[in-house]
Amino acid sequence: MLFVLHVLFLTDADKRIKVANPVVEMDGDEMTRIIWEFIKEKLILTNVDVELKYFDLGLPYRDQTDDQVTIDSALATKKYSVAVKCATITPDEARVEEFGLKKMWKSPNGTIRNILGGTVFREPIICKNIPRLVPGWTQPITIGRHAFGDQYRATDFVVDQPGKFKIVFSPADGSTSKEWEVFDFPAGGCGMGMYNTDESITGFAHSCFQYAIGKKWPLYMSTKNTILKAYDGRFKDIFQDIFEKNYKPEFDKLKIWYEHRLIDDMVAQVLKSSGAFVWACKNYDGDVQSDILAQGFGSLGLMTSVLVCPDGKTIEAEAAHGTVTRHYREHQKGRPTSTNPIASIFAWTRGLEHRGKLDGNPDLIKFAQTLEQVCVATVESGTMTKDLAGCIHGLSKIKGSLDYLNK
Repeated sequence: MLFVLHVLFLTDADKRIKVANPVVEMDGDEMTRIIWEFIKEKLILTNVDVELKYFDLGLPYRDQTDDQVTIDSALATKKYSVAVKCATITPDEARVEEFGLKKMWKSPNGTIRNILGGTVFREPIICKNIPRLVPGWTQPITIGRHAFGDQYRATDFVVDQPGKFKIVFSPADGSTSKEWEVFDFPAGGCGMGMYNTDESITGFAHSCFQYAIGKKWPLYMSTKNTILKAYDGRFKDIFQDIFEKNYKPEFDKLKIWYEHRLIDDMVAQVLKSSGAFVWACKNYDGDVQSDILAQGFGSLGLMTSVLVCPDGKTIEAEAAHGTVTRHYREHQKGRPTSTNPIASIFAWTRGLEHRGKLDGNPDLIKFAQTLEQVCVATVESGTMTKDLAGCIHGLSKIKGSLDYLNK
């Protein structure tokens, strides 16, 4: 749904909105890469005069550079404070074979988040005419996903014989090491070691409390501390300590609250709720639950995703969905597709809006907000891609058309 919105904004290249500082652009893969280019050329560069620091995070170039391009893009984001990112492939064994990769490269999102730290906040884009699978969700729900460590920075392995799996911690001061025996394998199996840091959990907590205050919504933090008493218990204890020392008076003033919940209890509570709260999740939980949330609100294509770094000024905005491989396979065969670009458009708008706030550029802020409003208004007027039309009418009743490209 690539709306030709430059008609609604500016048509004279000399009157494009001037942007004082660069924005980092991270290109991606497959169908979203094609959509991304459409958005940039049709909607962004026709209206905004901005220097883009371009990094090709498409899988072939990541492989060519031994993934150095991903690291470079994250470091550039640290330098310029604003990045917009297209969806990318995280290779599995099949992708390694398909692309002839040197190795199974790690998730670029994971690499970027581990360099930048911070919290990924995901929130649905609500269109009134898109029915919700969870009809009780009458207000948005924001998930704050911790963006560091755990499974995304883990060391995992496979063993093919009996043996002991141990974890050893060797203090930097040279004092006596500590050792934990994890499992005595009677035969082959698999194992994993993962970690997090007090510094990262603390930054995560501050980001979530501040975000909840900005929204004037209550904050819930979910873990499984009944099972992972030390690991998840550390998250619970740090959050509670920071809340009591820093945020409780402000929460009380706003008549909002903070609660820790077990993850299974929280999932049930979310389904029964009407929305209007922030849900702080550990890294993996946030990855899974944000997709459930997106579908519950109507579509994975209607979800914003913004990484907010601990410094409070650096962000990276992206779509919350993947590269839409199934549509790309159809595109490769020359067949028409109807791919929802709204989340990718919002990646650009959230990045540009933040650039405008940092630079004190009200015209850029207004452009970004107006583009978002027109996207929603266009869907609510009845012009939309096949996935959204299917939510309303059922996929069997939808006829393919490219007319939406010029709406």
